[in-house]
Amino acid sequence: MLPVIITLPVLFQFYPLRFEFAAEEPIFFPPGKAANVLRGALGVIFRQIACLPQCRNAKPCRLRRSCPYARIFEPSAIQKTDVDASTTKAANLLVEESDASSPSGLADWPRPFVFRARHLDGRRFSAGQAFYFDLHVFSLDYEALTYFILTFSALAHEGLGPNRGKAKLLRVYRLPAGDLGEQTLFDHSSQMVAADLEPVSLDLAPAVCSAIRVRVRFLSPTELKHEHKIADRPEFPILFGRIRDRISTLKRLYGAGPLDIDYQGSSARAAVVNMTSCQIHHRESERRSSRTGQFHSIGGFVGTAEYEGALGEFVPYLKVATWVGVGRQSVWGKGEIAIETVYSY
Repeated sequence: MLPVIITLPVLFQFYPLRFEFAAEEPIFFPPGKAANVLRGALGVIFRQIACLPQCRNAKPCRLRRSCPYARIFEPSAIQKTDVDASTTKAANLLVEESDASSPSGLADWPRPFVFRARHLDGRRFSAGQAFYFDLHVFSLDYEALTYFILTFSALAHEGLGPNRGKAKLLRVYRLPAGDLGEQTLFDHSSQMVAADLEPVSLDLAPAVCSAIRVRVRFLSPTELKHEHKIADRPEFPILFGRIRDRISTLKRLYGAGPLDIDYQGSSARAAVVNMTSCQIHHRESERRSSRTGQFHSIGGFVGTAEYEGALGEFVPYLKVATWVGVGRQSVWGKGEIAIETVYSY
């Protein structure tokens, strides 16, 4: 009798949250910058809530290891001696795609969250109107969820958008994903935060098919780094490499540990996948840093690309990437993708 081979699931866990608000004053989100506005305001209010009044800089703070603001909003690079070789390579690639670097040139680790607020770009809300945005949280530290609720509740009260229109946080809940349904984390009427919320678990095990075709939609400006420069086109080995490395780094830093996969082998197999169609165009945009006053590009390409080949092992990564994003400045909502169609044969 042949031995029974049991394949253990390779799970990526996270919290896909939706924050629902009611405007109390007129609120406006600038075109193409809703997520950037939210992210910047989050940092300011989060620091006021979590940090000591005398703290002027989270980077050298001796309390940063226990500070929720430092861990979530300004996570620092861990020492290479603490990381195995495969994860170090993936993490270093993620450092290249980080949205910020210190004046000394030392890049920060990717933050454990991304915004999904594209639908708010250019929108105006009058008093009484409801609106929402999504926040996908990759830290499994449950305390982080509480701080996000406290911060966005305070932020809404102080005002959102360039005109600082006030709002009220009504509800926060986990979006249905994987095998889990919707579950409330916070409700304004009770002012209670759920004592426990199970994270969504997505399996990265290969899909059961030998050859498929996929169409990937790049919904927000996307920039993929390859060999220390921005790639002109999302060739599949570049796209998969950045997705795999981002997932592995997030999982290593904030989850249950790094991916236990054959990095070289997966790269070699991704290299023979063909891009059969590429309909992309570049969209220019920039942001102004509230800290330095400097302007930074947050543009990139949008559109669709189609791929064909033995893609069974890669489809789960593409599906997880619809939640985590890919490429530079993902925390601002860049690099949002969707798998529009999957054909198997």
